[in-house]
Amino acid sequence: MRFSQSRWLALTVLAVVAFLGSTLPGNRNVIAAEAHACAALCPFCNPVALTLSEEMATRDVAVVAELLADPPAPPEANDEVAAKAQFAVHHVLKGADFVSAGENATKFGAYYYGAGKKGDLFLMMTLEGDNEDWNIPIPLNERCAAYVRELPGLPESGADRLAFFQDYFEDEETLLARDAYDEFARAAYEDVIALKDRMQRQKLLAWIADPEIVTSRRRLYLTMLGVCGTKDDAEAIRQFIAEKKDDSSSGLDAAIACYLSLAGADGMPFVEKNFLANHDAPYTQTYSAIMALRFHGTSENRIPLDRVKQGMRLMLDRPQLADLVIPDLARWEDWTITDKLVTLFKDADEETSWVRVPVVQYLLANPDPKMATLISELEKIDSDAVRRAKFFQTFGGGPRTGNTGGGGSNGGSSSAPPPTKSDDGK
Repeated sequence: MRFSQSRWLALTVLAVVAFLGSTLPGNRNVIAAEAHACAALCPFCNPVALTLSEEMATRDVAVVAELLADPPAPPEANDEVAAKAQFAVHHVLKGADFVSAGENATKFGAYYYGAGKKGDLFLMMTLEGDNEDWNIPIPLNERCAAYVRELPGLPESGADRLAFFQDYFEDEETLLARDAYDEFARAAYEDVIALKDRMQRQKLLAWIADPEIVTSRRRLYLTMLGVCGTKDDAEAIRQFIAEKKDDSSSGLDAAIACYLSLAGADGMPFVEKNFLANHDAPYTQTYSAIMALRFHGTSENRIPLDRVKQGMRLMLDRPQLADLVIPDLARWEDWTITDKLVTLFKDADEETSWVRVPVVQYLLANPDPKMATLISELEKIDSDAVRRAKFFQTFGGGPRTGNTGGGGSNGGSSSAPPPTKSDDGK
């Protein structure tokens, strides 16, 4: 299994990010901010777009506006001045010092050539006192307008805010369903946990099983089920994993993390047998399992950290992928694998040479004074790898690991998107 040069670069970046997060005092949240599956935020969610609240936060004025007349025809190529559609403020969401609704409603022109008609409502925003720079109007029906009017009054964060958006999951209105998802994707994981008693468990189970649900949302629902689900749900998720592990749209990393949240340490043998110790498991599946264990080692405490380390150590028997877990084991101060890593360094060939930099970084982070002798020994084998590792170590501010406990929601997750193989699949 030969990977392209892009894989080596991607894994080097991964090693740097993970190592920097473990070396800088108080810097574990830097990893969380940069990671694809950030532990401080909803851990397996990727926002699709800015939320409506975020968009409004970037402008001084936000209103629900009514179209006063059917929009003009699109301008011709030779038109010097394009006609604007005419609007009146129907409801002020933000910026009451600049615009008004009611009898003295502010009227303004804005570019709009859509299919709307007189009386239609739109979400519109602009900067302070600038009636010439309105955003592209966002069409609203009465239900969407009612939703938008609620946004300014919601708490800025917390479970009460999320409870509002939860009611719009899979809503028939695409705008609302998308916005509700993005709100959760940007929420602090601790806020998601705080919503536990108000989560709609049966709906989550149904959505997870629904093949029509898009992957990003399924990952969110799996994350939430991991918070509110029961032991009985663990078996359903195990079967889901067994049936869907070859399906790239299943959200396998989130599914494995959910299963482990529900099954606890009792679920580790299933994950180890199928994904970590299984040398025939495809790379993407193995990587998903690593992401799930990384999540449980940094953001959850349902599985003892020593048991998570035990599972991660299985990857050291797969030299071509061992570099994916070495930064995690260093961050968790697992110094029991030093001899194993030195052997990996010495035995590395052209297909596993990328393991050498993270091995040296691990040794640099190890507080044992004997590590200096080992590094000097390895430098005679591959001085470039040692030099690169030392460069990254210097850039990171020193080989310090700090507090690497597994509990709490403030830990970082040294995750990155799976490196891509070359076009020929090697």
